[in-house]
Amino acid sequence: MRLAKIAAIVLPATLATACSPVETAPVPLTEKQSLVLAKQLTGKIAGDPLRCISDFNANNVIRVSDDMLLYRVSGNLVYQNNLRGTCNGLASDRDIMVTEQFGGQKCKGDLIRLVDRVSGMQGGFCSLGEFVPYRKDKSAG
Repeated sequence: MRLAKIAAIVLPATLATACSPVETAPVPLTEKQSLVLAKQLTGKIAGDPLRCISDFNANNVIRVSDDMLLYRVSGNLVYQNNLRGTCNGLASDRDIMVTEQFGGQKCKGDLIRLVDRVSGMQGGFCSLGEFVPYRKDKSAG
């Protein structure tokens, strides 16, 4: 009887936590990660966030951290994506990154899963956030 009362209290709280939004506070970047980010974004100005980018523009992916990706289109345009939660192991670049998307665009909410290169076992899961375009500042020279 007592176990049933505990389950009646704990189970709803557990379900509420499991169904809560996946967005978490970003983890501070390491010095190495900050240098990668600076190298890609220096001299560029942030634009308004976009929900989706063309898959054509998303081939050159740079794993900055476990919760940040850069999609480098050219030397003049880079999209920053702060993931909606941490994808453990993403920054290590040891696993294959598989994006589950619908259609020819990568969009906010599309899932990313990591797959071990050797065993094929699935690792972390995360979800894309908005894409912030960074374009070269044409007024800078």
